Amino acid sequence: MTFEQILAKVREMAKGYDVSGTNFLAVQINLTGDNGGVFYVEIKDGKVSIEPYEYNDRSCGITISGDNFIKLIDGKLDAVAAFTFGKLKVDGDLGKALEFANLLK
Repeated sequence: MTFEQILAKVREMAKGYDVSGTNFLAVQINLTGDNGGVFYVEIKDGKVSIEPYEYNDRSCGITISGDNFIKLIDGKLDAVAAFTFGKLKVDGDLGKALEFANLLK
């Protein structure tokens, strides 16, 4: 799956996110590997924005391979297990990363 396809899939999934209990969340996703790239997911004022840019004032950053990210959003990889086994790295607020992971479920 290309970076653009991953981004499109996340945007489609975001339409189903229940963000009613989230005041603000900004997560930068750093995808590594052949189809790597950077994008962010921002939840603000009840709206979800997903853009292919770096986010300087992010709550946290997540670094993961493109293949493992696809598994994560497809429900085939648990975020906590991925973090524990070093498949996913978090820079910043770990609690916000867990909040983001719960949105993906």
